[in-house]
Amino acid sequence: MQKEHNTSSAPSTPRIRHRKRSSDIPHEINKLNGEHLLINDQNKYKSMWIRAHSSLWMLGGFLLILYLGHIYIWAAVVVIQIFMTQELFNLLRRAHEDRRLPGFRLLNWYFFFTAMLFVYGRIISQRLVNIVSSDKYFYRIVSGIVKYQMAICYFLYIAGFVWFILTLKKKMYKYQFGQYAWTHMILIVVFTQSAFTVANIFEGIFWFLLPASLIAINDVAAYFFGFFFGKTPLIKLSPKKTWEGFIGASVATMISAFVLANILGRFQWLTCPRKDLSTGWLQCDPGPLFKPEYYSLPGWMSNWFPRKEISILPVQWHALCLGLFASIIAPFGGFFASGFKRAFKIKDFGDSIPGHGGFTDRMDCQMIMAVFAYIYHQSFVIPRDYSVEMILDQIMASLTLEEQQILFRKLGQIFQERQLRLH
Repeated sequence: MQKEHNTSSAPSTPRIRHRKRSSDIPHEINKLNGEHLLINDQNKYKSMWIRAHSSLWMLGGFLLILYLGHIYIWAAVVVIQIFMTQELFNLLRRAHEDRRLPGFRLLNWYFFFTAMLFVYGRIISQRLVNIVSSDKYFYRIVSGIVKYQMAICYFLYIAGFVWFILTLKKKMYKYQFGQYAWTHMILIVVFTQSAFTVANIFEGIFWFLLPASLIAINDVAAYFFGFFFGKTPLIKLSPKKTWEGFIGASVATMISAFVLANILGRFQWLTCPRKDLSTGWLQCDPGPLFKPEYYSLPGWMSNWFPRKEISILPVQWHALCLGLFASIIAPFGGFFASGFKRAFKIKDFGDSIPGHGGFTDRMDCQMIMAVFAYIYHQSFVIPRDYSVEMILDQIMASLTLEEQQILFRKLGQIFQERQLRLH
């Protein structure tokens, strides 16, 4: 019996040791070997269904907001901004310390709304003046607020600064100053992105919608190419990202940029800038960028297509530059966010969107893209040869209603005097 027991138990020892050795492989090495790639994920179809379902809901809401217009898109940006700020505030929040500092969390939001008043006040000030210019009483009030907006925001910030100093508590200094610095970093990151986004919206929904769509297309394409073909890890910060997904998404984004710009560029509702805060229908001269140019197809291609020529909007060439940035540079915003989450040992910034994480997880690449789209539009799209009409518009926009009336009277007198001289 003893002999049989020894012989039966002997072979089992190596198997036990083998299982132990395989379980001792560090988790990070398994990631680098591709264990966590989507193609090897056992629950990938379930996660894909959850992600697709929530994406459809977001797409439906997004299209509704686009239909409503510029002001509603701006309001949606503000709501997303509040959710992002809340997620980032909670990242370093400690409930025990907060209980010892009543009202300290309120101070963070005070700084947030002060920054919102400063940033958006500068963007919409002239549009606000335009909408009340017909009423003298409101015009004077709004003009005064616009004129002293920067001073008002400064003293509001100083009030918050004094509030912070008065709330300092012994043995809590390190936590309070850490929260103060963290709050300001959040405001810089969030408001930089949102300010450029809102500026793009008022320049024309096209300049907001196209860059945002390209980021979404790149993200979806990278997910599906990585889902079905991904085998080669791309970067250690994001173990599920693959070269197959990155390259496939880049090609899909470039093609989508060229085609989508042609579709979106044919709607005045999307291309006209909004110069006030109304919600009415827009009509404008779309400009040369949105007027089609026709190119004849080569003889061998015309045999395959029913048309002899194709129409291309000049803005489509600019769209290729946006697509190139969205497919190659913008994903590094996601890599940065991945590294940030690893530093704090969290999977997602929040759980507001099923299958996607929080709003911050969806906006990581949009932050970089919004800034680039604005800079590109201002640098390479807006014409710099100022016409007389553009100069007069700038002059009139800088004058009050009374100053405009005085200017018109003087111009009328000059015109009459010249008419008399001619006769």
